[in-house]
Amino acid sequence: MRELHRFRYDGAIDADGHVLEPPDMWERYIDPRDRDRALRIVPDEDGLEFLDLGGEPSRIIRRGYPAGLGLMDRLAGFVYEREPSGSTYRDSAPLGAMDPGERLERLDRENIERVILYPTLGVLWVAELEDEKRIQANLRAYNRWIVDFCSDSHGRLIPIAQLSLGDIDGALEEIERAAKDGVRGFWVPPFTTTRLPLGDPAHDRIFAACQSLGLPLGIHPAFEPKWCAPGRFGDYTSARYGFFLNTTAGDAVRHAFTSLFQYGVLEKFPELRVIILESGAGWISYWLDRMDTVYATLQGGPVRQIASELPSFYFRRQCWISGDPDEKSLPAIIPLVGEDRFFWASDFPHPDHPPEYVPEVERIVDALPESARARFLGGNAIDAYRLE
Repeated sequence: MRELHRFRYDGAIDADGHVLEPPDMWERYIDPRDRDRALRIVPDEDGLEFLDLGGEPSRIIRRGYPAGLGLMDRLAGFVYEREPSGSTYRDSAPLGAMDPGERLERLDRENIERVILYPTLGVLWVAELEDEKRIQANLRAYNRWIVDFCSDSHGRLIPIAQLSLGDIDGALEEIERAAKDGVRGFWVPPFTTTRLPLGDPAHDRIFAACQSLGLPLGIHPAFEPKWCAPGRFGDYTSARYGFFLNTTAGDAVRHAFTSLFQYGVLEKFPELRVIILESGAGWISYWLDRMDTVYATLQGGPVRQIASELPSFYFRRQCWISGDPDEKSLPAIIPLVGEDRFFWASDFPHPDHPPEYVPEVERIVDALPESARARFLGGNAIDAYRLE
């Protein structure tokens, strides 16, 4: 195996790494009463694996698609060989994507102290289901599994639970259950099956629960239902438009994030911590300037009635954002917005981000002021997630 790059700096924390969920994970971790709702990765008649959505085939994760979800290492020439299992999806998983012992080995090789973990298939299949009972059952299964995945790592592997806000009572039950189980935060996709914006008062009980427990709420991009996809150019949802869709994926996160200010969420919940993930970070300076400007205009009147401060005030008090390793503008943006609001994230093992993220992150750190380096590398992630 070609050697992985190793950080020259100590104290690195990957604030948004991913796992590949094992093919049979949902069947093993789902509640027995929901066994018929369990997701599975199985081969089709041609031997190509697809995701079975509890009795119906995925329209997206099909025809061998799962095997391509962990190709980041192979794009850089890092190939980890195992005994064949018979599952192309499992056998193509890179070092550390599906096994906790391997993930710790990877951290040691790269000189990364800790990694905060998010799913892979979980950001995809949610776009296809509207049955909240099936959604909640499979999210519970994943949230149980990720806690077990991280349990023997001495705090180096950090589990984050996934929520669906299409069933508020179900989401609240899962918040309480997963918090007791040991997760260190929650995340939601930018859309809900109810089509309500994230900041809508219907979700206030979710924000209150996260605030009460002292656990952050992240907004992470996901595949989205067809009704969410851009329609101004016609049907722009097929794989042939992957360049367009990957480039603009952060728009949905920005919309969900901005809705928090439209509804005064951070005024109502002053101790709620919000984390913006995998959408780049260079845009946040302009976005805060624009929100501050609109806040002071006639159009900002309704917001001024429920939020006493400028949007940038709440961001600097309660929000953090992850930067991509390939963002060349971050060393200029970070001192302008606030050195304590940014951290880096690898997106490992997904192939839509640079495979050699360690030297990319080092270039950002080298260009930052000395006062910001340790914060960006790991200190801000410790603050955002309240890690020991």
